[in-house]
Amino acid sequence: MAPFNASRTTQQDGHGKEEGCSDLGLPSLDVSIAFPQATPASVFPPHVSDYYQLDDLLTPEEQALRRKVRDVMEKEVAPIMAKYWEKAEFPFHIIPKLGSLCVTGGTIKGYGCPGLSITGSAIVTAEIARVDASCSTFILVHSSLAMLTIALCGSELQKQKYLDSLARLNTIACWALTEPDFGSDASSLGTIATKVEGGWLLDGQKRWIGNSTFADVLVVFARNTTTNQINGYIVKKGAPGLSVTKIENKIGLRIVQNGDILLKKVFVPDEDRLPGVNSFQDTSKVLAVSRVMVAWQPIGISMGVFDMCHRYLKERKQFGAPLAAFQLNQEKLVRMLGNIQAMLLVGWRLCKLYESGKMTSGHASMGKAWTSLKARENVSLARELLGGNGILADFLVAKAFCDLEPIYTYEGTYDINSMVTGREITGIASFKPAIVGKRSRL
Repeated sequence: MAPFNASRTTQQDGHGKEEGCSDLGLPSLDVSIAFPQATPASVFPPHVSDYYQLDDLLTPEEQALRRKVRDVMEKEVAPIMAKYWEKAEFPFHIIPKLGSLCVTGGTIKGYGCPGLSITGSAIVTAEIARVDASCSTFILVHSSLAMLTIALCGSELQKQKYLDSLARLNTIACWALTEPDFGSDASSLGTIATKVEGGWLLDGQKRWIGNSTFADVLVVFARNTTTNQINGYIVKKGAPGLSVTKIENKIGLRIVQNGDILLKKVFVPDEDRLPGVNSFQDTSKVLAVSRVMVAWQPIGISMGVFDMCHRYLKERKQFGAPLAAFQLNQEKLVRMLGNIQAMLLVGWRLCKLYESGKMTSGHASMGKAWTSLKARENVSLARELLGGNGILADFLVAKAFCDLEPIYTYEGTYDINSMVTGREITGIASFKPAIVGKRSRL
């Protein structure tokens, strides 16, 4: 991981100039002081979006966990998130702070992992996403995808070797499934694994892989050239033939470092092949958990933007009155709040179905699709409520508006997840269209 230069204390404005000096060498204007309109999200607003008191459905341990995560996120992440989002850089100095929460590894028991309930892990996801969606994606990729794959599909030796360090965030992991030509159709992936003496050679490409530019451990899926089935492999950072390039110019989750991975005859020893991944279906037990977690990301984002709007509308005045006094604004606030209560109850029920062994892939897919759809409505309403300030990352809403777009798409797009549920309730798969023959000549 690249070290964070903590000694650099000067800040830069949007034009790359240091604070405290203008082009003429005179003191620059602090816009937030010169034009006070409302408190920015660097001082995070109080949590007021749990209107139906979800806390009553949580155990005392889950309630304490929620408070602990909220405290760290508001104090350590909120003050710096807009700056790093604007620069599209990862704040490596907060990794120890996130590690101190002892939530990485989620539901995994043993090997230095916390062994949380699925509900507790979901609450953690929402509380992190409430302040910063990028941080929640960083943890989700590392914990609910990469670590969980090793825990569910790895050998005992692999679990002992990797999980403890990953749980403490001393090492960072990524999860490489998606490819340039295969996104929603991930089971058709083209990366291949060829058996050689003592191990495997991996050849292929991966795309959109979060954490990949600095990950120490890469969980990579490839097609076994002998069996034609999908297998899983653990690849180490710096392996010969492995190269990663950061994907630039994203409009959302800008703090997340997504990368293009190129594998050219990357050797993986036999002991780093995941024995529990022998077909694409073996990834489904990992995706079942991660899709529950992703369903809680839009819930957290919606809570954050509502909390921000609630405070903003009470502080900001127009026509001689707080914006919160106007009927249209109150209606939008209540609509957002109603969406959040429904989302919370859907997310909570999804966790209970999982805990009881009753959750199906259709349940998980509908949960993720529906919460991301409702969150899209919420961030749009929030954007309207903040007017011109709704396009500034300083007030959270613009940032959340953009961050939700990749979440709406990854872990199954809204449409793909809808079709997963549709297949389950109708018994008819609608994923692949009928092959159309050659057009006849006129």
